[in-house]
Amino acid sequence: MTSPLISLLTSLGTRRVVKAVTPERTLADVVLPPQTRRTLEQALAEVRNHALIFHRWGLGERHASGRGLVFNFAGPPGTGKTICAEAIAHALDKKLLVVDYAEAESMWLGETPKNIVAAFRAAVEQNAILLFDEADAIAMRRSAGNRLPQDRENNLTVNVLLRELETFNGIVIFATNLAANFDRAFERRIRTHVLFEMPGVEERARIWQLQIHGKKTPLAPDVDFRELAQRYVMSGGDIKNAVIKAAAGAASEAGPDLGKHIFQRHFESAAQEVLAAKAIMQQSLFADNGTAAPDPTIAWQMLGRWRTAVLAALVLAGCALVVALLALALVMFR
Repeated sequence: MTSPLISLLTSLGTRRVVKAVTPERTLADVVLPPQTRRTLEQALAEVRNHALIFHRWGLGERHASGRGLVFNFAGPPGTGKTICAEAIAHALDKKLLVVDYAEAESMWLGETPKNIVAAFRAAVEQNAILLFDEADAIAMRRSAGNRLPQDRENNLTVNVLLRELETFNGIVIFATNLAANFDRAFERRIRTHVLFEMPGVEERARIWQLQIHGKKTPLAPDVDFRELAQRYVMSGGDIKNAVIKAAAGAASEAGPDLGKHIFQRHFESAAQEVLAAKAIMQQSLFADNGTAAPDPTIAWQMLGRWRTAVLAALVLAGCALVVALLALALVMFR
């Protein structure tokens, strides 16, 4: 019988904290640079030897807390972090519970830490791997000021997450594009860091090939995935989007469906569109060091607006004071 907690977390309620995923993809389904694959295989070996280390070798008697396995998957978007989390769950024959911080975060004060606790309890009850996607949003650096309610809430959430990691005896995976934003306290609690780098030419060529159906996708004779891999530096997620765009472009052309094919020009156009979209999204948003880059024009505009508002308020206050003094004088001299 399913417990009320699991039903609450996995049902279509008002707030769905975790999403249960039955893993289907394996490590053979993802193309990774050699070093990333080796690190993942070492992480899997550590999981499989966990019982040997802490039970048969007695380290569990010396270390009552911090026995859980916490992995940090860090790297640019679209490099396979989430897929690899699913592949590890598949290799270990476990369910994957994905925690989306956008869902775990609550507008009600004090509810976000409770949602984090509930996610860990669900992982215990289901013997599942817990994946925090976009983990930098929840494991962010704590604020020293702690003055605003939001700062206190964020600090409390981080403290609760750290405490749960200490007592949890399962597997937790953090996936992040901004590992530098993690609070320093997470460093000693994370057992293994896996860097997901952008794929090289060989990896990109294989990813292009894997994104199409070998028997059903109608490719034109001029398609050259190796050339695409050499010309366009893209992540696996970007290549996936480019393939779908190329297929949509070919399908929208005039003529009978049976005669339509995806040509090299479709792939090239799609790749250029994907890269152009990324350039637009990154323009003026972030500095080279990954921190927010202020726009001087916007800053001066905002400053000007504040100065105008302050001056207007002072003028109105002065007028009100003059009116009040006149009214007082009239009353006194009557």
